[in-house]
Amino acid sequence: MLLFVGLGNPGKKYDNNRHNIGFMAMDEIIHRHNFSEPKMKFQGALYEGTIGNEKTLILKPLTFMNLSGKSVAEAVRFYKIPPEDIFVFHDELDIPSGKIKFKTGGGNAGHNGLRSLDQYINKEYHRVRFGIGHPGDKDRVHGHVLGDFSKTDQKWLDPLLNAVGRAADKLASRSGRDFLNEVGLILKPNEKDK
Repeated sequence: MLLFVGLGNPGKKYDNNRHNIGFMAMDEIIHRHNFSEPKMKFQGALYEGTIGNEKTLILKPLTFMNLSGKSVAEAVRFYKIPPEDIFVFHDELDIPSGKIKFKTGGGNAGHNGLRSLDQYINKEYHRVRFGIGHPGDKDRVHGHVLGDFSKTDQKWLDPLLNAVGRAADKLASRSGRDFLNEVGLILKPNEKDK
């Protein structure tokens, strides 16, 4: 069983925030792969479905970003999910806008949602990191992260989320490389295929 976790903040006023790209990615996967309606469980919204041939749970913690670990830890304990079957989708300041990276384990780079997860579960989970760019000045980081995506951002955001939804089945093999390759192929198909 896989657990996909999207990090974000609950509530309409946060829906289009850069910090909520994890929730946005989950919404795309839920829609594309016909997941169940949510159940309010583990201090979050829990969806059930299948990715590839793997039973998959999607969790959107409703605890606010800084306490995400509490929600995730409850689900991990209940279902006895090992770190290698956990994929966390989140925003990343130090990656340029529109870029996506994958890694397993490591530090939290000051991300409050990851910091909370690291307090509650083993740090060796997988991370799907969405670049939101850095505003250039550390005093502007808070406003940038909690600011909404701009109309210009939509040019890369919608295609990227679509590609992530379409490529999600590659994560069932636990291969970040296959997943990123598939996302890249979807975003930039071979010229001969046009």
